[in-house]
Amino acid sequence: KYAENMYYFSELALTLNAPESGTAPTDSRRRPDQRLMENGRWDEANAEKQRLEEKQRLSRKRREAEAARATEDGAPYDPYKPLWFERKKDPVTQEMAHVYRGGYWESKEKQDWSGCPDIF
Repeated sequence: KYAENMYYFSELALTLNAPESGTAPTDSRRRPDQRLMENGRWDEANAEKQRLEEKQRLSRKRREAEAARATEDGAPYDPYKPLWFERKKDPVTQEMAHVYRGGYWESKEKQDWSGCPDIF
């Protein structure tokens, strides 16, 4: 209703970010800054976005420090890997792509999100 008043987005576009129960805690629809923005709380949304970006920077710095320590010690180090995707060469295009490797739907069915990082 009144979609034309919402930046001329279609009804579909307006509902793409609608919350859905049972999704992973890393689902982008759970972004607290996005929710605040959608509710018109711009100043709070901006502050929350800044907090999330700083949290991401700290996480990246920790991973980089762990990799540097492992390299110095001559120990193997596994770089960050997405939970449900892996980089593979697409057999048709021969380009690198992120391909679903499984696990999400099983985790959703069990509502076991223990493997998800705390990103928000």
